[in-house]
Amino acid sequence: MKDNLIANKTFDFSLMIIKLFIELKKENEFIVSKQLLRCGTSIGTNVE
Repeated sequence: MKDNLIANKTFDFSLMIIKLFIELKKENEFIVSKQLLRCGTSIGTNVE
């Protein structure tokens, strides 16, 4: 299977969102962080 540039970029983006989610959660920003996690990681699902 060939490398899919868009899939790789969306995967990397999702990892960055997860790291940001963890940092926001430490700051007690639960509502914003949960929404960001849902929106940021759904991009990979839409690409599939």
